[in-house]
Amino acid sequence: MKIKSPQDFWAGLMFIAFGLFFVVVALKFYQMGSSVRMGPAYFPVVLGGLLATLGTIVLVNSLVLAGPAVAKFHFRPLLFIAASSLAFAYLLKPLGLPLASIALIFICAYGGHEFRWKEVAIMSVVLVIFSVLVFVEGLALPFPICPDFIEVCPIR
Repeated sequence: MKIKSPQDFWAGLMFIAFGLFFVVVALKFYQMGSSVRMGPAYFPVVLGGLLATLGTIVLVNSLVLAGPAVAKFHFRPLLFIAASSLAFAYLLKPLGLPLASIALIFICAYGGHEFRWKEVAIMSVVLVIFSVLVFVEGLALPFPICPDFIEVCPIR
């Protein structure tokens, strides 16, 4: 048996592993219930089973259909995305949603292979306006808008 598509083979194995993990953990710690009276384990077991089934289909296809090899793993984007998430989490309260979002967007964008200041600046302004309108104004979530060092915030 020869693997014709290594990328699909490993993706299928990963899907199967994650699916079975969620099935086993849900069944171990929660009650399943029935279709009429679902318990807390019902939804994770169904989704885990579907994920494992999808993984099996992808795995079988990797043995039948030719496909690409596994691409080289790039650590730089992964590290910058993790760093941007941590920066957003730590900057949200002292700096407010707009400035923390700008930091998130710039740090994330810097992790990519193409970084252009003008494009990232435009994108950050658009996303900050969208975030404030949706989350603060639309959903009324209690995100701070102004930094802590500004005593009187003109917004809200």
